[in-house]
Amino acid sequence: MGADVIKRIEHIGSTAIPNIWAKNIVDILLEVGRIEDLARVRDLLVKNGWLVMSESPNRISLNKGYTEQGFDEKVFHLHLRMTGDHDEIYFRDYLCQHPDIAQAYQELKLSLWKQFEHNRDAYTDAKTDFINHYVSEAKSSNF
Repeated sequence: MGADVIKRIEHIGSTAIPNIWAKNIVDILLEVGRIEDLARVRDLLVKNGWLVMSESPNRISLNKGYTEQGFDEKVFHLHLRMTGDHDEIYFRDYLCQHPDIAQAYQELKLSLWKQFEHNRDAYTDAKTDFINHYVSEAKSSNF
């Protein structure tokens, strides 16, 4: 499996944004060019120890580093997508170019962390409006 299948790999998420607090989880976005490649890549990753967290027709989320005892020393989330489905890159790049907004995002994350420490979906949902706003800003500006 090579460049004909994998079109893009990007480090996304809070660990990709300088000078803000981030959990010890690395988020990776991997884009493929064809819908049938989603399943091929997923199956290869599962054979190599990744766990499927969620799956829809055009997106698959996987992780590595979760154990029954909690997090391993290294934890990874892999967001498998079709080419062009990458709002996270717009968000990352916008925050890297706007440190004040990055700091506001850090404050939001810290305010939600304890409240949703054991509910990842609720934590993610609580950040959605903020993220969507700045994704929209990034797409509409040529920063």
